[in-house]
Amino acid sequence: MTEMRARTDEEPAARARIRDAAVREFAEHGVNGATIRGIARAAGVSPGLVQHHFGSKEALRRACDEYAVEILKRTKLEGLRGGIADPAFTAAALDEVLPLQRYLARALVDGSPGAAELFDDALAVTREMLKGDTPGLSRPNTSDPHAYAAVITGLTFGLVVVHEHMSRALGADVLGAEGYARMGRAMLDILTDDLLDPDLVVQMRAALDRTIDETTGPRIPTSDAAARKADSDPPA
Repeated sequence: MTEMRARTDEEPAARARIRDAAVREFAEHGVNGATIRGIARAAGVSPGLVQHHFGSKEALRRACDEYAVEILKRTKLEGLRGGIADPAFTAAALDEVLPLQRYLARALVDGSPGAAELFDDALAVTREMLKGDTPGLSRPNTSDPHAYAAVITGLTFGLVVVHEHMSRALGADVLGAEGYARMGRAMLDILTDDLLDPDLVVQMRAALDRTIDETTGPRIPTSDAAARKADSDPPA
């Protein structure tokens, strides 16, 4: 986690403290419910200082989104590069990531344009990591890399969004260390398990390919950010 800590240590202390307080306030109250005054109180600063550093609540929300996506990306990359073998890394990563997961759970269902931007940013990170040159990851075997990355992003975020149901089902808070580890282990089992019979996979793929080929209606438009990212990436 040294790389992540170094990045945050370079930030002005007041700005980082305001952002961290905003992450907690947005997670608890949502963007609409959180206020500049409440964020300032949680950070131990004046409302004027919040506006000095970020300008507006929307700009602060965007800074929180960028921070969350960047930390998640850095954590994944450090883990794939071998950090996951170090118990100290795992403990530090959970301390860093779990508060952000609670923030993401609220932000993704906020119903605002910001939620779409957040998903698209995370999707762009997933596409980048799946290009084939990320340590620990193989290049995906797919004819539709954009859909592949979108589904992975949706599965990952989906579990966070339904965290209350997952916590009830598992008997432990999945946004806490115990529940998160159990949920992650099950996801790892799913990703590495040959659950479907190979012949059934062939049949299902053929049926889905036919459906795509026969569909003549208009395509569901992607968001501007996702479309730009998909168009700029070379084909897999």
